[in-house]
Amino acid sequence: MTLVDLPAVPGLGGLYVRGAGASGRLALARRTGHAPTSLPDVGYRVRGVRPTIEHLTAFQRLVGETATDTLPAGFVHVLAFPVAIALMARTDFPLPLAGMVHLANVVDQHRPVRYDETLDVVATAHGLRPHRTGTQVDLVVEVTVDDEVVWRGTSTYLAKGVRLGGLVPDDDERDPFTPPLPTGQWRLGADTGRRYAAVSGDRNPIHLWPLTAKALGYPRAIAHGMYTASRLLADVGAARGEAFVWTVDFAKPILLPATVATATRRSSDGSSFTMAAWHPGTGKPHALASLVPIP
Repeated sequence: MTLVDLPAVPGLGGLYVRGAGASGRLALARRTGHAPTSLPDVGYRVRGVRPTIEHLTAFQRLVGETATDTLPAGFVHVLAFPVAIALMARTDFPLPLAGMVHLANVVDQHRPVRYDETLDVVATAHGLRPHRTGTQVDLVVEVTVDDEVVWRGTSTYLAKGVRLGGLVPDDDERDPFTPPLPTGQWRLGADTGRRYAAVSGDRNPIHLWPLTAKALGYPRAIAHGMYTASRLLADVGAARGEAFVWTVDFAKPILLPATVATATRRSSDGSSFTMAAWHPGTGKPHALASLVPIP
C-alpha cells in the first residue's frame, strides 16, 4: 500500500464538494461499465496534528463530558475524520461519498490521549463487501504518538443501491430491539446538528436545516451519529477507565427536534457497559453501544 502524506488535515467542506463531483462522475462511469470495483491501494497520513484546549472544551461541553485535559474518544474521531473522508472523496474510490450511510463504529483506545500531545493520523480503506441494501466498506484510522498507537477507529459505511457483486451474508439483519427501562432522556433542539457541525466541522447538509435535509431525502435535519455516540459514551463517565473497546451500531436517524430515551447499564460482573438511545414513542433504536474496559 502506498502511504501519501497530506500537508494538513483537510477541510470537510471542500471534501464534500469534491466528493459530490466524484460521485457524479462515478455514476456516469458505472452506466458505461468503466467504474472502479476495488479499493485504491492508498492510505493518507497527516503528521503533527495538535488539538487546542478551546476546541477540546467546546466538544466536552457539547456532549456532556467532564472538563479534563484528556481527549474523549469521540473527539479523537472528530480530529481524524477528515483524513478518512479524503480517501472516500478520491476519484478512484468505488463508492459514492454522496449519500453514504454510517452503519457502525468500533474504537480501540489503548491509553488516554492528552490535549498537548502531537498526533499522527493514518487512514486506510478495507473490507469492500456486499450488504443487503448495497455495498459496505470499513475506513480504518490509526492515531499514534511517537510511533505508539494510542487510538484506532473503524467506521463502517454503506452505499445504498450500489452493487459490486458477491454474496450477501445471512447474518446481515439486526437483532430485534426491546427498549430497556430508561435511565436518562435527552431533549435535542432543532439546532443540534448545527451546534455539532460548528465543533466537528462536519457540515453535511442532512444535519443542518430542514430544507437541505429534505433535498437529500430526509423529512427534517438529523442528528450526527457520532454526536449521539459521544453523548452515550459521556454517560458512562470515568467508570469506562483509561483504555477500552467502544462499539456503536447506528439504526434509525434522530429527526430534529427530538426527545430521546437513553439507558446506560453496567453488566452484573462489572466487566462491561451497554448503552442505548431510542425513540420513546415508537421504541425504535437510534444507536446501540457497548464498552469493555481494558485492564
